[in-house]
Amino acid sequence: MVSFRTPGAFPAERLAVALNAVLDDDLAVRDVAEAGDDFSARRCALERTYVYAILNRAAPSPLLARYAWHVRRALDLDAMIAAAAHLAGEHDFRSFCALPENGRTVRRLSECALDRRGELVRLQVSADGFLHHMVRAMVGTLVECGDGRRDPASLLAVLAARERRAAGITAPARGLYLAGVRYAGYDSYGEPWVGEVPPARPPELR
Repeated sequence: MVSFRTPGAFPAERLAVALNAVLDDDLAVRDVAEAGDDFSARRCALERTYVYAILNRAAPSPLLARYAWHVRRALDLDAMIAAAAHLAGEHDFRSFCALPENGRTVRRLSECALDRRGELVRLQVSADGFLHHMVRAMVGTLVECGDGRRDPASLLAVLAARERRAAGITAPARGLYLAGVRYAGYDSYGEPWVGEVPPARPPELR
């Protein structure tokens, strides 16, 4: 989401087409709307939603290498869901912040959900705000719960510690998507595409 002011007059319905004509291929404008003078895309956001994708299988995928974190060890989704339940709600997330924060580190997570789609494990988390590398630290910690290195119940102690070293590793940036930002009267959520993992071949074709 981007907001800006301009002294020029330009039809809003044509702005997306004009910008997409000059932007690089890895960037696109999906929607344009006029807002009041006091609107700020950053300060007026009520909630942000991130999605993180994990490819959970023995073999890596060259096609998904840029879009999902490849985790070879089998993950126990139930254990990850149990751990994630401790993160939902309002907590001090200092333990999941990569850099020292002098300001407020309390955030409210309205959603912290995991599901499995074939060989992809997907986390969707929504909150009123996020700290630096917060989602990636959460994912790394949840993966440690899923592969048996950490007890899901330990997330309570991790939150209480308020120290980064109490939590797990920071997951790599690949796999992380800003899925949408919600404002008063507008929600930009869009399901991120992370590819379709082909089904396993029948035994007779292996």
